[in-house]
Amino acid sequence: MNAVATIAGREIRDALRNRWVVAATLVLCVFALSLAFLGSAPTGTVAASPLAVTAVSLSSLTIFLIPLIALLLSYDAVLGEIDRGTMALLLTYPVARWEVIVGKFLGHVAVLAFATLVGYGAAGLALWLTSESADPHAWQAFGAMVGSSVLLGAAFVALGYLVNTLVRDRGTAAGVAVGIWLVLVLVYDMALLGGLVADQGRFLTPGVLNWLLLLNPADAYRLFNLAGLSDVSTFSGLGGLSEQVRISPATLILALAAWAVLPLLLAILLFARKPV
Repeated sequence: MNAVATIAGREIRDALRNRWVVAATLVLCVFALSLAFLGSAPTGTVAASPLAVTAVSLSSLTIFLIPLIALLLSYDAVLGEIDRGTMALLLTYPVARWEVIVGKFLGHVAVLAFATLVGYGAAGLALWLTSESADPHAWQAFGAMVGSSVLLGAAFVALGYLVNTLVRDRGTAAGVAVGIWLVLVLVYDMALLGGLVADQGRFLTPGVLNWLLLLNPADAYRLFNLAGLSDVSTFSGLGGLSEQVRISPATLILALAAWAVLPLLLAILLFARKPV
């Protein structure tokens, strides 16, 4: 485990040197603060907690932004080192190949977690300082949103590592990473909605719909934050969907965790046979 911690620390230092930590933190902080103050402005007319509305707004933002940042962090994590020749040098040390993948993965997840906690935490702090009262249930929903955002990022970092072990060059890896983001974040839901409209409930029953939603980490995250938590589902407009699909929050979190673990395990197996 010392090797894993050492490699993770090196990835964090590289991210600091390349300004990845600063850039990701600033982007998330700017968007989070903007949504916190602009998105919660009309809450007085609907008797909604500003924090609950901000949690909904940040959840919608996270679905698009966190996966993109995660894939940009990881799309060339292995291939970049192979091209530079540093991977061959690293493997001459007494370190197993699985330790390389796990260490780099943990380093990138730590970078993403730091950026998420600081960026979204700034929005939470600003609302705490400016709000007259604090709703414990809204704070719980906000904390669950931040934690599940990190888990969503870990899932897409793992997908980035899987791409690294499947393709042979960085250009292809970049193209595949963009394709993954487009399919899982944009195309999948549009195709699913079109299928539901065309099917009219003949084959896409609620049970089938449950599985189809769990097959996309972005949908699992969306349902957990926008429909699975009763405190914010009223403001998200997905309360009816939550009742229809009937997926518990625990199941959605397990699905997100599986999306982080399974691609990473496949990446470890493929990297064990990948020429360096």
